[in-house]
Amino acid sequence: MYFRIIKKLDHFSVDVEYEFNQGVLVIQGESGAGKTTILNCISGLTVPDGGRISVEERVVFDSDGGIDLPARTRNIGYLFQNYALFPNMTVHQNIIYGIKNKPEYRDKDQKEKLLSYADDVMDTFGIAHLKKRHPDRISGGEKQRVALSRAIVTKPSLLLLDEPFSALDQQTKELVYQEFSSFKENFKIPTILITHDAAESEMFADSRILMKDGQIIEGRRSK
Repeated sequence: MYFRIIKKLDHFSVDVEYEFNQGVLVIQGESGAGKTTILNCISGLTVPDGGRISVEERVVFDSDGGIDLPARTRNIGYLFQNYALFPNMTVHQNIIYGIKNKPEYRDKDQKEKLLSYADDVMDTFGIAHLKKRHPDRISGGEKQRVALSRAIVTKPSLLLLDEPFSALDQQTKELVYQEFSSFKENFKIPTILITHDAAESEMFADSRILMKDGQIIEGRRSK
């Protein structure tokens, strides 16, 4: 994917440009560096002041061309820092929420395939036994796996992860790190991962940029 994003914030302007095609791009930097703004612009939740964003050669935003596709049509999965699970829904209802909005879901045969894939994803992350529970009845690590499952059951062209491990205790982090490494190998979805943690960056990055005050101060392919 390619992004050039210009967005004025309260204390500085984000102005970044980068291109990658596969693996995990880690955007590293301290809180307030503009990292989440980049994800929000790519996902369609925030409109950039200028620039261009393309995913799999499909332009989803272009300020010069007047293109700004709605978030729901960009086929981008987003795991928020607080997971944003719906408390009134079961684990299964949370996970299939995204696929219910797909046009294919209205076709009986395609619906069955989508639901079957959701079951496969839950099995992969070891959360099938939690299907009927609500988010307040599962652990932090389980919430993280539910949120990640919800983000990928739609088979996104791009996955965005905003500090996905920050809410976990150290013991749970170690387990989830292993699961994420397995996910990375098995699903091979181009991913942008935000973190302030240098160890996480080193662990998962196929390419990496370091940000400060809305600017890229270092960018390189690390593997």
